[in-house]
Amino acid sequence: MKILISKRGGYCYGVQRALDIAQRAAKESPGPIHTMGPIIHNPGVVRELAEAGVSPVEHLKEITSGTVILRTHGVTPEVIAAAGASGLTIVDATCPYVKVAQEKASFLGEQGYLTIILGEHEHPEVVALVANAGKKTIVVENAGELDLKQVGGKRVGVVVQTTQASSNLAALAARLAPACRELLIYNTMCNATQKCQDEALSLAGSADAVIVIGGRNSANTTRLALLCREVQPCTYHIEDVGELKPKWFKGAETVAITAGASTPPEQMAAAAAWLQEL
Repeated sequence: MKILISKRGGYCYGVQRALDIAQRAAKESPGPIHTMGPIIHNPGVVRELAEAGVSPVEHLKEITSGTVILRTHGVTPEVIAAAGASGLTIVDATCPYVKVAQEKASFLGEQGYLTIILGEHEHPEVVALVANAGKKTIVVENAGELDLKQVGGKRVGVVVQTTQASSNLAALAARLAPACRELLIYNTMCNATQKCQDEALSLAGSADAVIVIGGRNSANTTRLALLCREVQPCTYHIEDVGELKPKWFKGAETVAITAGASTPPEQMAAAAAWLQEL
């Protein structure tokens, strides 16, 4: 069996930066130490951080003292203001790419544009983008969701969830362009995400089966699996190597392995070792 391992899969810059910040805070910041929601969407890594003294909470009211770390996906301005008013030490681990998207969303809102956010409705990154953009905001997961009556003859601005696929943005732009009086699009997709997706699709086209490793609550990992499955139907999204099943690879001569941006790279090596033993 030939095993193809992604060179771009695993931790992206923003995730590695956030983990470095959290580990440093665990040693240097006043305790107790919490993150607003899971700092990244990888249950195993979140458990390891909790064991090191950095545990997630869902609501700021659960923290009465110490330090709050803002997760990679960002939080709303209201949460940041409330944390400051509560006297908590704030450590910002928001991904720089997400920060840029928040700034663009805020600008569009301030300039009076109807802001369209291309992303997943309940994803924490999108929730924070909506809060930055203001009340004149519409969230769509794809171009087909958009009601053109809402944008006809208006000044429209677009901001994109950083882990979206470029094809999704292209479809939305094509649908919006004929309907709007003015259209301003900020392509706030993460370059690393796009490169990982491109490489994964190339590997999937050469493989008889594909393993995609990452949290099931991870937007970029889920999208990576969906894209690979369009090229190679025998694509399996797992969170842990223990989920792999020998029957998936019966007769497979080439298997590709990739991982989402919140996945430790060593998990790809572990999957390759499992296949070699098989």
